[in-house]
Amino acid sequence: MEFISTINAAVNDVVWGPIMLTLLIGAGLFFSIKTKFIQFRKFGFMLKNTILSIFSKKQHEKDDSGVSPFQAVATAMAGTIGTGSIAGIATAVVSGGPGAVFWMWISALLGMVTKYSEIVLSLKYREKNKDGNWVGGPMYYIKNGLNIKWLAALFAIFAMLACLGTGNATQSNSIAIALKSTLGVNPYITGVVLTGIAVAVILGGMRRISAVNEKLVPFMAVFYIVCSVAAAIVNIEKIPEAFALIFKEAFNFKAATGGVAGYGIMLAMHYGFSRGVFSNEAGLGSAPIAHAASSTKSPVQQGLWGMFEVFFTTIIICTFSALVILTTGIWETGTVQGSALSIASFNAIFPYVGGSIVTLATVFFALSTILGWAYYGEVCIEYLSHNSKIAVRIYRCCYIVFVFIGAVGNLDLIWSISETMNGLMAIPNLIGIIGLSKVIKTVTKEHFNSLGNLDKK
Repeated sequence: MEFISTINAAVNDVVWGPIMLTLLIGAGLFFSIKTKFIQFRKFGFMLKNTILSIFSKKQHEKDDSGVSPFQAVATAMAGTIGTGSIAGIATAVVSGGPGAVFWMWISALLGMVTKYSEIVLSLKYREKNKDGNWVGGPMYYIKNGLNIKWLAALFAIFAMLACLGTGNATQSNSIAIALKSTLGVNPYITGVVLTGIAVAVILGGMRRISAVNEKLVPFMAVFYIVCSVAAAIVNIEKIPEAFALIFKEAFNFKAATGGVAGYGIMLAMHYGFSRGVFSNEAGLGSAPIAHAASSTKSPVQQGLWGMFEVFFTTIIICTFSALVILTTGIWETGTVQGSALSIASFNAIFPYVGGSIVTLATVFFALSTILGWAYYGEVCIEYLSHNSKIAVRIYRCCYIVFVFIGAVGNLDLIWSISETMNGLMAIPNLIGIIGLSKVIKTVTKEHFNSLGNLDKK
């Protein structure tokens, strides 16, 4: 076991080290230039055709081959908005300083176009399975676009393993810990309840998962944002100071004790970029799997939802999490971090109930992630087994078992291995989207030209 842990640690240092983070951020910059910074040029158009049209009939239309565009994005956001939006940001602030929040914003602004690119390709190269449903994702655009089948299979293997850990066991573990620490709930009770929910939803496949997430995701997002806004209003006089601190520390070239000049900014950039990527998953290739199930015929239209997804997850939700932490000042003690820091910060603003707010948010976020990643893994095993229904059923059963294991077990090694698999997913995915960058540019240009919005740039 120790040998496995040592090997995994070495691989993890590479896949989540400076080189990989540079590649992920570099990919965002590359596609920003390639599309002439579409995330800025078409920002208003994106809002108009996503969140501002959420109640239109078009966003909820579906047919027998797929789910509605909004159900697809709800499932993708369910998989994306996890405990990283709470605990991850707290860790970034403590370890990288307030300046990490600024670099988190930069990673999101670049990640918006990376995720857009992934989703455009996912719909462009998707297929219909034996049941007549749309399936897609990195393995499909690597296979059908680049014709590199072994690389496509490699992504599917990494993603499937990450689903069992990062998207499942570690999430149920977070729920169990939160409920035990604040409400004293026995982890075994939590495990049984979560397993029951998983059985009821996951065995119904994508349609049931998307139907649940369509209701769960908006509710959990609104709940957390309302609570965060209320907390910000209580400490409203400290908000300007918090923003000033973020910008000041983002470019802090002062040397740390015994260190070298510039270490402060390097630390802020590292934690800002890493936690930003962790919060929105741009470049990892997970969310395109859910978006590919959409019944929409336009890759660009669904890609706009991907841009909004990153903006909402990191720029909106994570920023509110950061402001609550920064305005209380508890982070400066350095004695608490992760979800404990978020709980302490909310408790400082809302005594007695603050911890419950974070606990409920953790439960909602983690539960939605469990449901969202269940579908990701199902598509991966379906791809690897050539649409074997038996393989899918076995996978579903294993996934449900991991929900219970996560709630009651010690997951240090599983968490570490899952994080490594999560990072390894990015390698074949980045090769795929960069190799097909001309397709992304062409599809984007054709879409806007067809609308009469000539995209000559």
